Amino acid sequence: MDVVRTPWRSAYVTRSLKDDACVFCKAAASASAPDSLVVHEGDLAFVVMNLYPYNAGHVMVAPRRHVGSMGEATLTELTEVMALAQRLEAILGEVYKPDGVNVGMNLGRTAGAGVVGHIHLHVVPRWTGDTNFMTVVGETRVIPEDPVEACRKLRPHFARHA
Repeated sequence: MDVVRTPWRSAYVTRSLKDDACVFCKAAASASAPDSLVVHEGDLAFVVMNLYPYNAGHVMVAPRRHVGSMGEATLTELTEVMALAQRLEAILGEVYKPDGVNVGMNLGRTAGAGVVGHIHLHVVPRWTGDTNFMTVVGETRVIPEDPVEACRKLRPHFARHA
């Protein structure tokens, strides 16, 4: 049996479910910290790396304001979220050269939302054949990149894609 070690997931699997602090609000508040996973800050929304990604380069776009549904968000907030997703499509294409990109939002726990109280849009680079035997048979996903390194790789590209 092969063992795939993912030490960065330890905090996730051992976390206390009693922590009510919103991960997106915490990320936005600590965007200037050296170990921040915030890739880019807009006026009303921001881009943050997914700490537990589906693929290398998996980012999320969230409004700065804590809103739990699209109906609670303003049209201006939603417009900025989508504008950042548009920029990400170009940036991810340049940096990761994927064959495609998944863009989606899970609203509510039943719909698959890991964070229910703060809407966020997933932007995930995809490659032909990225669903391999590890994912299908082994129920294990291998991500060849640390989210902190991915964040450092993506940040400089936002200045060129303004």
